[in-house]
Amino acid sequence: MFDWSSSLSSIAIGVALSACCGFRVFIPLLAAALVTKFEWVSLPAQIEWLGSWTAIISFGTAALLEMTAYYIPFIDNLLDLVATPLATAAGTLVAYNFLPGNETGELLQWVAAIIVGGAGAGTVQAGTGLVRLASTKTTAGTGNGIVASGENLAAITGATLSFLIPILMALIFIILIFWILKKFVNRNRSVEPR
Repeated sequence: MFDWSSSLSSIAIGVALSACCGFRVFIPLLAAALVTKFEWVSLPAQIEWLGSWTAIISFGTAALLEMTAYYIPFIDNLLDLVATPLATAAGTLVAYNFLPGNETGELLQWVAAIIVGGAGAGTVQAGTGLVRLASTKTTAGTGNGIVASGENLAAITGATLSFLIPILMALIFIILIFWILKKFVNRNRSVEPR
């Protein structure tokens, strides 16, 4: 049976995390590793390694190095050359692991992950690379720290909200259900004969 509620949440997490890979490659992977370790989400058995301390330490170190390196003028532009294919690959991997695949099959899951996750991450990364190039051109690299700070903030906030949005949506639906029930009960009370 296809569970739409968990499937939609899973899809939303996969798409949002993939886009965050376009801002920073390793922050979304670190976020996924942390929520897997602390069992906020369950992932397929083939990638249980993502919740290991080794993965958390590796992604944490890589995220810290990546965030720091983007504050070095002109090195940040060179990093964009490497980050674009890495972001596309990371976005695809993240999307694949969160997209439902039991009913659709593994091939279709990979195709969807490449289209949604890889293309999304690659597009975001290309956009941030162009912003950085414009900043380098107009400020001789001195304004790139502001661009890097914005990207770091977007990656951290986006990765965090990727896991909070499904929870918030559930709360909104619960509130909506109680509101509808209250309206229904109040309507039935007003219809009763006196």
